[in-house]
Amino acid sequence: MFALPLTEDVELRPLDPWRAEEFLAHLDRAREHIQPWVSPSFVATDLASARAVLQRYADRWASDSGGIWGLWWRGTLVGGVMFVSFDVTRGVCEVGCWVEPAAQGRGLVAPAVRRIVDWAVRERGIQRVEWRTNADNTRSKALADRLGLRLDGTLRQVSPGPHGRIDLEVWSVLADEWPAAPRTVH
Repeated sequence: MFALPLTEDVELRPLDPWRAEEFLAHLDRAREHIQPWVSPSFVATDLASARAVLQRYADRWASDSGGIWGLWWRGTLVGGVMFVSFDVTRGVCEVGCWVEPAAQGRGLVAPAVRRIVDWAVRERGIQRVEWRTNADNTRSKALADRLGLRLDGTLRQVSPGPHGRIDLEVWSVLADEWPAAPRTVH
């Protein structure tokens, strides 16, 4: 009912708690692919934990501190975008994304990220949009660059990972830098 077409084959929809079964099925397809890059608390393993993840984001949306939307490609949930954090008072938010292997490399995520960032900057007055990623995640860094974000720096060994501590890169774009027209991909 509430879907925003991004392309002929892709829709952006709210990823509400009542979609927990569909979200879990998607995570089952995506788990190995996304596990190295996302918070362990995001990768639900059963229906209760899937519902809890979506409820956490629904609560953030209700409190104006975050949100989550799914990407449906040809009617199947294949990934999504989110505001990991959203603080209108400070004018800062953090955006994130994920996608399952079957949808990777199809240009599904960038239009969705552009849409939510554009809304945050133009409608909500966000002044700084952050993108935080494991320094080893080359696809995430390439997407941040394509979206016009700049690398601010690296937080060295900021958190534990499966093979030792990880470095986290912080990318950002400021409201007055947010592009009127997106960069072209070569």
